[in-house]
Amino acid sequence: MTDRAATPPSTGTGRAGWHRRVTALPMAYLAGLVVLAFSHPFLPSWRWLAIHLLLLGAVTNAIVVWSAHFTVAVLRAPAPPNRRGETARLAVLNVGVVAVLFGALVGRPWAGVAGAALVFTAVAAHAHWLAGRLRAALPGRFTVTVHYYLAATLAIGVGIPVGAWMLVVDDATRPRLMLFHAHVNLLGWVTLTVLGTLLTLWPTVLRARMAAGAAHAATLALPLLTTGLVLLGVGLLAWWRTVIGVGLVLFVLGALTALRPAITAARARPPASFATWSIAAAAGWLLVALAVDTATLLASTGPEAAAGRFGIVLVPLLAGFVAQVLIGSLSYLLPVVLGGGPGPARRRIAILDRNWPQRVAMANAALVVFALPTPPFVRITTSLLILAALVQFLVPAVRVLLAARR
Repeated sequence: MTDRAATPPSTGTGRAGWHRRVTALPMAYLAGLVVLAFSHPFLPSWRWLAIHLLLLGAVTNAIVVWSAHFTVAVLRAPAPPNRRGETARLAVLNVGVVAVLFGALVGRPWAGVAGAALVFTAVAAHAHWLAGRLRAALPGRFTVTVHYYLAATLAIGVGIPVGAWMLVVDDATRPRLMLFHAHVNLLGWVTLTVLGTLLTLWPTVLRARMAAGAAHAATLALPLLTTGLVLLGVGLLAWWRTVIGVGLVLFVLGALTALRPAITAARARPPASFATWSIAAAAGWLLVALAVDTATLLASTGPEAAAGRFGIVLVPLLAGFVAQVLIGSLSYLLPVVLGGGPGPARRRIAILDRNWPQRVAMANAALVVFALPTPPFVRITTSLLILAALVQFLVPAVRVLLAARR
C-alpha cells in the first residue's frame, strides 16, 4: 500500500491552501476545549459543552473534510475544479455548530434547535455529494470506504433530530433518548467513519503493505456494524436488553473484523511514530469502551440507571478513542497535504513527532488512572496531564500551519 490510496494527486498550492484553511476549523474547536478546561468552574453545562466541542465541532468538521478527501482518493475521481460546494457545506455546518453551542451556553434552546437544523442540512448535503461521487465512479477495490461514510451520515442524520428534541423537551423519555443519541452518533457517525478510513489510511501511515483480504474484511464487517447499530438503537429506545445485547455483540464482531487486517499490518511493521501509536492506542480504547458499554447497559435495571452510569463509558470512548484517533490522523495527514515535496513534509513530521514517546505514554497512562475510581485530586492531576498532551499537539500543529502559510 502506498500514499496514493490515502492522498490523491496534488493539485498544487490550491489543495495545500484548502487544507491549511479547513484544518483551522477542528483546531479551533480543540483550542476551545483548552479554554473550557480553565473556565469550566464558571459554566454549569461545561461537560455538555466539552463533549460537543469535541464531537460536533472538531470531529464533525474533520469527518466532513477528510471523508471528502478520501472519497476522491479511493474512487480515483478527478480533483474538484473548485471548492465552492465544500465551502458552502462547511459554512452552514459551522454556523449550526456555533448556534448549538451558543444556545446551550446562554440557555436559549431554540437557538440550539435552529443550529441543529443547519448541521443536519450540511450533513445531508455531504451525504448527497458522497452518493453522487459513488454513482459516477467505476467499481473499485476500496469503494467500500465510501459505503462506510454513507452509513455514517445516515446515523448522524437520525441522531441530530433526537439531540435537538432533547434541547427543548425534558420528560421521562430523556434517558432513552440520551442513550440513543450518544450511541448512534459515537458508534455510527464517528466509529463507522474511522473504521472505513483505516482500511487505506492505516497501512499508509505505517508505510506497510496492506494485509491480504483487508478490503474483503471491511466489506464483511459493514453489515455486522450497521445491523448491530440498528438493533442497538431500537433496543435502547424500547429498553429491550436482549436486543441491546445482540446489537452490541454484532457491532463488536464487526469492529473486530474490520480491525483484524490492521493488526496484521502492524505485526509486519510495528508502529514507530506519534501518528501510528496514537491511532493504535485509539483502536485499543475503542474495544475497551465497547466492553465497558456492554457491561454497563446489560447490568442496568433500566434506562435511568444506564444513563446515570454512561459517564464511565465516555472517558475511554471520547478521550481514549475519539480524541486520539483525530489527533493521530491529523499528525500524519497535515504534513502530507500541505505540499512542498518530501523535504518539507519530513520537517513537518519531525515537528509533530517531537517527544512522541512521552506524549503517547503520558496521555494513555493518565487515561487509565482517570478511568479508575480514584480520589478527586488524582483525577484533577491526570486530567491536567491529558490536557497537556492535547496542548503538545496543538502548539506544533499551529506552527506547521503558520509555516505553510508563509
